[in-house]
Amino acid sequence: MAQVNQPLNRTKNDMPTDGWVDRYMPAPVRPYLKLARMDRPIGTWLVLLPCWWSSAMASDGAPNWVMFVLFAIGALVMRGAGCVVNDLADRNYDGKVERTATRPIPSGQVKIWQAFAFLGLLLLIGLAVLVQFRIEAIIVGICSLPLVFTYPFMKRITYWPQAFLGLTFNWGAFVGWAAVTGTIAPAAVAMYIGGIFWTLGYDTIYAHQDKDDDIKIGVKSLALRLGDATPQWALGFYCVTTSMLAIAGGLAGLHWVYFPLLAVSCLHLVWQVKTVDINDAANCLKRFKSNRDFALLVTAAIIIANVVGHSGAF
Repeated sequence: MAQVNQPLNRTKNDMPTDGWVDRYMPAPVRPYLKLARMDRPIGTWLVLLPCWWSSAMASDGAPNWVMFVLFAIGALVMRGAGCVVNDLADRNYDGKVERTATRPIPSGQVKIWQAFAFLGLLLLIGLAVLVQFRIEAIIVGICSLPLVFTYPFMKRITYWPQAFLGLTFNWGAFVGWAAVTGTIAPAAVAMYIGGIFWTLGYDTIYAHQDKDDDIKIGVKSLALRLGDATPQWALGFYCVTTSMLAIAGGLAGLHWVYFPLLAVSCLHLVWQVKTVDINDAANCLKRFKSNRDFALLVTAAIIIANVVGHSGAF
């Protein structure tokens, strides 16, 4: 395991009390909204955008905007469900970690049985959204549940939990494609692989926030495995991401304009690697959150290429 030698400049706890949940929501529901991370949307974006990528790439011309909205609702509740599962699994660890000690379960704001009941509600809402799609997409979506429920335990047995997060968060590449076409094409597989390596990069950067506490409580992460070599590895992960997204576009027959637009969007990943400070938690968090912007740029590149390609403008 690579050594972590420098002290970490820490952020405050990750349950702020000055956000929209505390300002506008009734007190009884606040812990549940925070348990589902409704006040921290970056995770929802990271689940949602692979759905948008694949459904846009599989479309003829402009994507189905109603489908985009359904994916957004589904990503919101399923990411929330994943957070509940994660916090239930980590309830005996989070109280020992400075950044997570004030989360609703370890702080006692939500009891275990209440968390399970809330999880059931979120899963029902997710199912209600999923059944709006064709049967092939429903089947593919349900197949993701084993990943959702097993990922939180991976940090106990492997230094590569980020790989399992990648398998989970990017499953939307399959669901989106199946929702549009009823199949899973090679382009969707290439996109899924690219998404996994994207997650390896951004979540390893994110994990550097907790590396000191992870050592103390005995859980594993790529931040601990890679240590000071993280930026070089992240660059390698992101190169695979770029290559696989390019291959996906080629397999899908996207207009050539997609490729220069993809190259421009990938400059954002280069910026992440060049400016990350793995010993500054605030810096790591900012680079992690910026992946929403990268993914939105990729979404725009896919939509523009599809629209241009089907318009016959070039």
